[in-house]
Amino acid sequence: MTDQMQDHYKSINPSTGEVFATYDRASLSTIEAKLSLADKAYRSWSSVSHNDRALCFNRFADALEANRDELALLAAREMGKPIRDGRAEISKCASLCRHYALEGEAILTPRCTEVDEGRVTLIYQPLGLIFSVTPWNFPFWQILRAAIPMMVSGNVVLNKPAPNVIGCAHAIVEIAESVNIPKGVLQTINTDNDQSADVIKDPRVKGVALTGSEVAGASVARTAGGALKKSVLELGGSDPFIVIGDADVAAAAAAAAQSRFTNAGQVCIASKRLIVAADVADRFTDAFLAESQRFTPALPEEETTRLGPMARYDLRDQLDDQATRTIASGADVVLRGGVVEGPGFFYAPTILRDAATASPALSEETFGPLATIVRVGSEAELIEAANRTDFGLSANIWTRDEERALHLAQRIEAGSVFINTTTASDPRFPFGGIGRSGYGRELGAEGVYEFCNLKTIRIHYI
Repeated sequence: MTDQMQDHYKSINPSTGEVFATYDRASLSTIEAKLSLADKAYRSWSSVSHNDRALCFNRFADALEANRDELALLAAREMGKPIRDGRAEISKCASLCRHYALEGEAILTPRCTEVDEGRVTLIYQPLGLIFSVTPWNFPFWQILRAAIPMMVSGNVVLNKPAPNVIGCAHAIVEIAESVNIPKGVLQTINTDNDQSADVIKDPRVKGVALTGSEVAGASVARTAGGALKKSVLELGGSDPFIVIGDADVAAAAAAAAQSRFTNAGQVCIASKRLIVAADVADRFTDAFLAESQRFTPALPEEETTRLGPMARYDLRDQLDDQATRTIASGADVVLRGGVVEGPGFFYAPTILRDAATASPALSEETFGPLATIVRVGSEAELIEAANRTDFGLSANIWTRDEERALHLAQRIEAGSVFINTTTASDPRFPFGGIGRSGYGRELGAEGVYEFCNLKTIRIHYI
């Protein structure tokens, strides 16, 4: 757990329940100093050539990989991520940096079109200082997934990390500065909610991006909208994982378990509602149960650990309450893991089946090792069940019939649909959702353009 004590944040190791570190809440003078430094840095960074920015990003990637073990251990101790998953996260961050080093110039190349007696040129220009609010579940990736596409066009970034992963955020900034990314281009700040609102309103801030809860997203959207500033929100999800009768059931079950229980299930794009054709539901349930039992809660520092603790005790208790209320409403229990007695915030996998439509497991976002299987008959029932949510982040479809999968994908209400594989963000393609999952896109060229001024220049030939 992380809680705010008057002027401090304290981070608690989720494996032990003991205080790991304390961090000062930003003072007014600190906030002003960081805004001033960012404003100054923007004037120089925005004029740096694409080639020089690419060199910075490649050096950054090299440094991240050189510090991979140390960073992974820090994440294990701050939010409970298994050590091998932490290393994978750092490798993905490095690939992100290298992608934009390679593709940034092409993404931002002006587009010219000949028109009657003239020419139109579209150019992409940075907005300035962007305030980025990021969560704790991927403490390095979430920061850089937002920041690097902003920085590639010449923007600078002031990041507010979640209070329980402040150490991870500081480590990222230190590495960036160690490879000569100019001071002020990427900063982190420990603000509370009221201070963050004031930062958004500051005239030096030109846009805001948030990855987090619906409550936080709504608050940021109100503040940014009131200040007439661009915002991009990536919020929660209740992703459907659809298994058609002709699917490879064993492969689908293994993928569903990996998606649901990786990072202790604390993933917005995890497969949460497993919607399975009735004729294969029993086979899928048996296979999914067997795969799920391979995720045994263990210390995240151990090399073989696949399921570490949840990040905070309040998150664990909230998840268990959702499971308990869903069972009370009539759901069948396939596997009841739940709270693990002893130190730390461990939670063993829980699998429910045939829950009521209005039950917490199907109507709320479940952010932890809880999966719910829904059996359906017809294709119409399948689509209705998949779209029976106010969220719309992503979805998975498993079938051997590619044409049918593409047909179904067009009917799923989500920002992305992955067929015969699990959802994953990728620097090459846009990522984001609809409905209560937010708006706008990160990554790809589209993620760069979100915080650019697309300027139209038209010239009439004389």
